Amino acid sequence: MDKQLKDKAVNIKGKAYVQVSDRVLYFNDTYPNGHIITNLVSEPQDARVVIKATVVPDAKNSDRFFTGYGQELVGDGFINKTSALENCETSAVGRALAMMGIGVIESIASVDEINKAKTSPQLGEPIKESNMPF
Repeated sequence: MDKQLKDKAVNIKGKAYVQVSDRVLYFNDTYPNGHIITNLVSEPQDARVVIKATVVPDAKNSDRFFTGYGQELVGDGFINKTSALENCETSAVGRALAMMGIGVIESIASVDEINKAKTSPQLGEPIKESNMPF
């Protein structure tokens, strides 16, 4: 199975997209000494959830890693009414795996990310710089 996982891709609004669950399964099968770490960047009480995911393909070489961030607004859309944290974590993991090249067919940005950017109004206060790890 190649790293792009073309055989697992689904069509979402005309774009080939590999679901995060397939990326995670591929990673776990292909990199048995690797690990995926997630960290909550935002404060637990914040309405905007921010998660950082780090993917390390080989624990013996922890200097080689890939990161991805996810951001969701609690209550925004059907899923985020009850599961914004989980949705955000999944997005962050998917992006980190994409940075590693897993599941990337057309672009790293998902169709949902592109649509959100086009249609979302200003989402309130920006995240405090003190909460950002970079």
